[in-house]
Amino acid sequence: MKIATFNINGIKARLPRLKEWLEETRPTVACLQEIKTQDEGFPADEFEALGYKSIWHGQKGFNGVAILADGIEPVETQRGLPGDPEDEQARYLEADVAGVRVASIYLPNGNPQPGPKFDYKLTWMERLRNHAASLWAQEIPTALVGDFNVIPEDKDVWSPKAMASDALMQPESRDAYARLLADGWTDAVDTLNPRGGVWTFWDYQAGAWPRDHGFRIDHLLLSPELADRLSAAGVDKEHRGRERASDHAPVWVALED
Repeated sequence: MKIATFNINGIKARLPRLKEWLEETRPTVACLQEIKTQDEGFPADEFEALGYKSIWHGQKGFNGVAILADGIEPVETQRGLPGDPEDEQARYLEADVAGVRVASIYLPNGNPQPGPKFDYKLTWMERLRNHAASLWAQEIPTALVGDFNVIPEDKDVWSPKAMASDALMQPESRDAYARLLADGWTDAVDTLNPRGGVWTFWDYQAGAWPRDHGFRIDHLLLSPELADRLSAAGVDKEHRGRERASDHAPVWVALED
């Protein structure tokens, strides 16, 4: 089973690239972030034509998450992250697919920091940890995947100095991510690449892509039931270099049956 995450940065603008990636790599499950469309604008028919069933949680102009499954109907289990009934941002969607609980996550960026956006990020991360703990306690085979907007360690960024003031690598952000892992979740990419140097995002500005000035913020966290099945993980880096590409590359994990 192959589970992937891809911050598509606008599903309408990147649809040709997204369809190429699905056809070329054929993940069992593809979790998307930043679809940037209202529910009625989601191109479900385009994915159906490729054999993918889909569910989505949209929002006008920004945010938005989706889950696509190859030949399988995702069974929705949670729409929106619990813990704040007044939070209307479309950042969390969860479903059962082929015996695995999969969550597509678009964690708040938090910039500028300090400020209310950073406070919202940290509060959101605590809500995520609480919900993740409930899934973990039920021993549900679970993958929490998506754009976490956290650079976990200095080895996960081309230049720690260049990003030092960014919300993505503030001590509070890193501590919140570390606490999540300490609860028993396995960071698949880090586990198989302990020396770091793996990027999933390259900014459109300042020649970041041709200079390989990237960092790792797209993560796949596995519960113990899935961590035992981990066989491979990687980044489809080549797709970042295509015409009108997202600023993120797809990231994936392979699980033994």
